[in-house]
Amino acid sequence: MDRRQQKTRKAIFEAFNRLLEEKHFNNITVQEILNEANVGRSTFYAHFDTKDALLKEMCTDIFDHIFSHELHSETSHDFSSSDHGLQEKITHLLYHLKDNKGNVLGVLSGESSELFMRYFKEYLRTLFDQYPNCIKEDVPREFAMNHLVGSLAEAVKWWIEEKMVMPPEEIAAYYLTMTGYKMV
Repeated sequence: MDRRQQKTRKAIFEAFNRLLEEKHFNNITVQEILNEANVGRSTFYAHFDTKDALLKEMCTDIFDHIFSHELHSETSHDFSSSDHGLQEKITHLLYHLKDNKGNVLGVLSGESSELFMRYFKEYLRTLFDQYPNCIKEDVPREFAMNHLVGSLAEAVKWWIEEKMVMPPEEIAAYYLTMTGYKMV
């Protein structure tokens, strides 16, 4: 992607983020995004097939960083020298959700909540796939995976509804305690 395309894409993301701070996802129109980003319709559709695709890309931007092998110190947290165990990964994910709170709250409102949670659960599945030792041997893998993903997604949803008052480290520790799985 050349610089012009990157700049346009960034403008669309920033416009979408600003709108999410003001309105629910399902009340935002593509035209509003175009107006806010100051781009044409064909430009928008050259980057995204739909508003849902834009949401998925936003989720990708939030979550892909967590799975990067090269982590850097960030304003709100520093996992660059961490051993990257499951608890650290979950904590890191929670920090990113908190840092993107405006976007996440906008997306979790109304009909978009189900779509966001579906994308979120895909990333959680990827996360737990990296830690096969978190699945007990006496439990069918798919059952355990569904439990781990579903319970973390619900814990995160609860945390967001509670205004993210508890620190990410506490939420990650509580989650791991509640699952009863030995994380090594």
